[in-house]
Amino acid sequence: MSMSPMAYADSLRIGTIDFVAPDEIKVLLDIEAPDNVALNTGTPRPFPRINGYVLIPSDEGYLVAQVEWITVERSQFPKRRGMQDFGLIDLPYPLRKMSLNPIGSLLQEDEDKFSFRRGVDAYPSVGSPVLLPTQNQLRSIVESGKNKHVKIGVSPLAANASVCVDPDRLFGRHLAVLGNTGSGKSCSVAGLIRWSLQAARKAREGSDPNARFIVLDPNGEYANTFKDLGNVRVFSVEGDEDQGIQALKVPMWFWNSEEWSAFTQASPRAQRPTLVQALRSVRDGSFEDDVTPSNEMRRYLRTLVGIIQQEKSSGRPWSGPGPVKGFVERLTTWQDALRTSEDYSGDENDCIRGLYRLISAYRGARRADWPEPFTKAEIDELLRQTKAAHSAFGGSDTDVLPIDADVPREFTGSDFLRSLEVNAEQLNVSDYVETMLMRVRTLLGDSRMKSVSGETDGLSLADWLKDYIGASDAANGSITVIDLSLLPVEVVHLATAVIARMTLEALQRYRKINQGKILPTALVMEEAHTFIKRYNADTENQSSAAICCQVFEKIAREGRKFGLGLVLSSQRPSELSPTVLSQCNSFLLHRISNDRDQELVHRLVPDNLRGLLRDLPSLPSRHAILMGWASELPVLVQMNALAESERPTSDDPDFWNVWSGSEELEDGSHQAVERSVNWDEISSDWQERGGEADTEDY
Repeated sequence: MSMSPMAYADSLRIGTIDFVAPDEIKVLLDIEAPDNVALNTGTPRPFPRINGYVLIPSDEGYLVAQVEWITVERSQFPKRRGMQDFGLIDLPYPLRKMSLNPIGSLLQEDEDKFSFRRGVDAYPSVGSPVLLPTQNQLRSIVESGKNKHVKIGVSPLAANASVCVDPDRLFGRHLAVLGNTGSGKSCSVAGLIRWSLQAARKAREGSDPNARFIVLDPNGEYANTFKDLGNVRVFSVEGDEDQGIQALKVPMWFWNSEEWSAFTQASPRAQRPTLVQALRSVRDGSFEDDVTPSNEMRRYLRTLVGIIQQEKSSGRPWSGPGPVKGFVERLTTWQDALRTSEDYSGDENDCIRGLYRLISAYRGARRADWPEPFTKAEIDELLRQTKAAHSAFGGSDTDVLPIDADVPREFTGSDFLRSLEVNAEQLNVSDYVETMLMRVRTLLGDSRMKSVSGETDGLSLADWLKDYIGASDAANGSITVIDLSLLPVEVVHLATAVIARMTLEALQRYRKINQGKILPTALVMEEAHTFIKRYNADTENQSSAAICCQVFEKIAREGRKFGLGLVLSSQRPSELSPTVLSQCNSFLLHRISNDRDQELVHRLVPDNLRGLLRDLPSLPSRHAILMGWASELPVLVQMNALAESERPTSDDPDFWNVWSGSEELEDGSHQAVERSVNWDEISSDWQERGGEADTEDY
């Protein structure tokens, strides 16, 4: 005999509301309510259970609430429904109470179809019944939302309902995967990439998706993780053609002025202006294949125009005898280079002669040990004639500083070093830039850094973008893995910053050229607390670590507009940049034990949902809490399992197997474990490379 709707609803009743507040609802459980397992919802289900879901009838459907705590209160007499016959002896009877956090509304669309909506419109009153959700209602709560194309796991608290995500929400507004070592972060990151690509391939009926994932891997864990997904581009410092690993290239001509300043530790007064001027000069000259004497003189005159403008702005030619004497000495140096030539045209030679005579007149009037200051009119005339000569050689007003110091135009290390020396001499600061020159020579001479940043082997900007971000329609694969594990400490932060910045700027230009369309790309940063670490913004000289963090802060703020999403994986969220963490709209939280990290995570969620986060210290491996923009409500997820070959190589050390010399296999058999070491081979490899060991020395 079937049960009537009213009787069925009454069978799902577990208690009544005893207390109501905007962030908490207290419930008195009925005597007949299940105390371990509920059998009246279609299938056996554990109840009551912390962080489980219950329903409260409302005008539009049901209010959905999550169990925060359960307690027993000793009553002096039985006062619950169903206990009318006291009998001969009146003994105390325990009352069970439950605290709920209201989280949303469950609206009934059809007879068996429901939709979940976050937020509460109206709160129930005292005495309202509290119901257990059916299997269908539970699934409607957890599986709510549109465009959830990627399944990442199941919810143990909701009858193993599928937990799916919308990739636009997950990657579009940045995702942070946080948790202790060994809690399953790396497997979750690898799984999110794998499951997303598999779902996209299924939607395209088996063809490769037009997707782009760039994995920055500081520990070398992901090299073999995605080999079964087609063409995966893997880059490392040394490369290995037999293993399909290419040599990592981050050319020095990619570096902008801030990154060069951080590497050379350039001082802001003398060294940084010289560095910027040298970058402008070397980037401008590298694209002239046929360098004629006229071209060389044009570049020389262009530099003089810039220097005279700087001198005029500072007022040095009339600020005192010492600066005036120095300016006269510089005029002497410039005049020596102003020679006529048969290679110049008649107009060009005439301009050179006129500028030469003007400088001679200025020098003749100031032969004393302490010369008279220049007048403003004299400096204006000098600047006018220098500009006229520059124009005669083919220059223009916009050509005075034609090249942005940060534009990625190719140059060689030797050209850059020579440009630094020449510009330092022209700016009369040669004595102040020697330490900066020494650091540049170190970069050019160190074989470890030269292989990554110095030797480009004819690599063009377009080729680099195609290899590292991906070709059109992802023809060369959807995943790029960049192994940073063997990069020298001196450049690891800079190389990471350059790769991230070049990716962002490339996508910015893609949107500009393609009338606002974006190229969706996900940038995955493992061990994010190392590269996106909070820094002191008050320091005058920014370190390479600060520059790296600033790049990711810019991506966090602006990347969404250009289709660049961040996926951050970290075991120390309290060390992450607050700017980056505040821009992450979705979180996948694995086990977190540290008090400071827990406190930070608790501040990321609304007050009435903090009960779920009390599970963080005790979450088992593969379990995580998904919350934020990617999920309609915070939900505990048991992540999909990955085969051993699909996991990043981040297993715990096998001390016992090595000690005992034996490993037990899944079928119960044992195999021998040998772990011999050849220190001669290791020391030879180390000394030949002159590099760092494969450690995490950050």
